[in-house]
Amino acid sequence: MAPIHYQTIRANGIDFNVATAGSGDRLALCLHGFPESSYSWRYQMPLFARLGYRVWAPDLRGYGGSSRPVAVAAYALENLEEDVASLIEASGAKEVVLVGHDWGALIAWYYAMFGRLPISRLIIMNVPHPALARKGLRSARQLAKSWYIFFFQLPWIPEWGLARRGCEPIGRVFRDMAIDKSRFPDEVLRVYRDAAGRPGALTAMLNYYRALLRGLGRSRRRGIAPINTPTLMIWGEVDAALGKELTYGTADYVGNLTLRYLPNVSHWVQQEAPETVNSMIEAWLSGRAVPYAAGAAGSGQDAGTNPSMINGGNASAGLKPNIRP
Repeated sequence: MAPIHYQTIRANGIDFNVATAGSGDRLALCLHGFPESSYSWRYQMPLFARLGYRVWAPDLRGYGGSSRPVAVAAYALENLEEDVASLIEASGAKEVVLVGHDWGALIAWYYAMFGRLPISRLIIMNVPHPALARKGLRSARQLAKSWYIFFFQLPWIPEWGLARRGCEPIGRVFRDMAIDKSRFPDEVLRVYRDAAGRPGALTAMLNYYRALLRGLGRSRRRGIAPINTPTLMIWGEVDAALGKELTYGTADYVGNLTLRYLPNVSHWVQQEAPETVNSMIEAWLSGRAVPYAAGAAGSGQDAGTNPSMINGGNASAGLKPNIRP
């Protein structure tokens, strides 16, 4: 396995604590979610390095060892997108695979639509396309699943609740939601609890959600842009926060989509089923047919989309990167 090192990289006025592996001018930029850190990519980083990529997995702004701006507005999507562009600039990479899970996936979706520097490929895990997320939140079922977003809008109370007993609730989020709980032993949960327990970290992490709701008007005015970047979407079906139905119709917004479901896997897909996730990523990046997980449907019909729009083989055939002026 390629060794993982940490370095501080200055980008967009932020000092990012970045886990790094591999070398070369092809960059795999991995964006984690809530309440994670760069550590969530520990299984994928050696894979990307083996495939010839330089891998950067930053602690997102506010998380772990990265800088923590104080204002809620600092965590607006536009600033998070610019973090991605600035990290790409700092890397000097000639080719970029952008990888995101949870909040990192939401940032990656928006970057693929509006980012100012090109990416060559996009990998999304367990967050729906923004247009489908908006539609989903109109349903009572998904609103009930998303209760925590509204709870996080309260001042100080969420921080107090999550900080109890050395951030024990942070660790419980992983284990309670996971199907294979053996993937989250105490030593793994301790990494996330310690990161969340740093001064100001919980407020910064929650400010993502606060800025998201405050910025809904701006997001609606920006609208939705088509994504032509070849995209691999991997979805753990037993997601307590996001229903599988939110993936239905993704191909209406993504011109070159490969979508794979993982039955009996939770929201924490790349940590809970790293062997399956890695085999899918490797096949996709190598231009081979992406395998289906055991027990998963083998047809685009399962995604509620036109099967002819879902690419099960070479995901890069005939498409150019999504370049924005």
